[in-house]
Amino acid sequence: MPKVLIVSDSHGWSKELATLKERYQNEVDQMIHCGDSELDYNQEEIQGFQRVAGNTDYDPEFPDELTFEVIDTTFYVAHGHMHNIKMTLLPITYRASEFHAKVICHGHSHYAAATRIGDQLVINPGSIRFPRGRREETYAILEWDDNQNFVVRFYQLNGDEVKDLAFSTLLD
Repeated sequence: MPKVLIVSDSHGWSKELATLKERYQNEVDQMIHCGDSELDYNQEEIQGFQRVAGNTDYDPEFPDELTFEVIDTTFYVAHGHMHNIKMTLLPITYRASEFHAKVICHGHSHYAAATRIGDQLVINPGSIRFPRGRREETYAILEWDDNQNFVVRFYQLNGDEVKDLAFSTLLD
C-alpha cells in the first residue's frame, strides 16, 4: 500500500522535521511539507520533502503550489493562504481540479482534519508546533489500496496516534 507523510506549519522547528524524516523516510513513498516551515528551501532538514511556500516562508525557491504523482494518484499541494481555506475549501478544490488531483494537501489554519469533497480527499495535517482546536501537535500519514480505499491517520510528534481524527473514504 502506498504511504505518504504529510506535515505542515512547523514554524522553524528543524530538529522535529529531521526526526520525522528519519522515522519515516524508509517507510513512505513520499514526504510532503505544506508550508510555513520557516526554513531555507535547501536546508538539510527539509530535503526529501515535496514542499511549498507558506505565508511565513520567504525563500523565493519555494513554489506556491505543486502537483505530482504517487503510485498513479495525483496530489495537489498548496499552503492554503492564497485559497482562503479558513473560510471555505472550494477554491483549493477547484484549483486542484485543474490538475485532475485526487488528493489535496494544505496547511495554514493549523486545524488537523481530513474530508472528502466530491471526488477529492482534502487533508490538513495540522501543525507540529502551534496546533489549533486541540492540544496535540499533529502530522498525518495517508495510505491507500488498489481499490482506492484511502485512510488518513494523525499522529503526535512522539508517534502516538490521535485516533479520533482518523478518516477513511473510497474515491473513484
